[in-house]
Amino acid sequence: MSDRIYKRLKEITGQEIEYGLIDATFYRDDYRNSERQLTPLPTTIRFSTEGKNVVLIDDVLFSGRTVRAAMDALLDYGRPTKVELLVLIDRRFTRELPIQPDYVGKTIDSLTSERVKVEWKERDGSDQIWMVPTKTETT
Repeated sequence: MSDRIYKRLKEITGQEIEYGLIDATFYRDDYRNSERQLTPLPTTIRFSTEGKNVVLIDDVLFSGRTVRAAMDALLDYGRPTKVELLVLIDRRFTRELPIQPDYVGKTIDSLTSERVKVEWKERDGSDQIWMVPTKTETT
């Protein structure tokens, strides 16, 4: 998703924009609690963020923990002047941390027992957003 937004912004502005991907897996406060093996994606930031305006992009804003972890990871590359947040989906009533997006594609009101699944054309063959029930263990 961020690749697509980056390309479109370059088209609109006609300017070169520094762009990188960050994986915040090991910056999360809950990564040690996971029973499944975590496999981080590569981080590809080849520039300093010192004194720059940065826009973090995420597909779904739920608890705010992923964004908090991404901000922690971002500081390894410098201290930005400003950090803004762009999300495709804002699940506004489920925040655990005081994090609010600056740019939102769609705001949805959902139950904590529901999950938002996002599919991307580049990865899944089509662009779709699904609301599905969270899997629960049966006894």
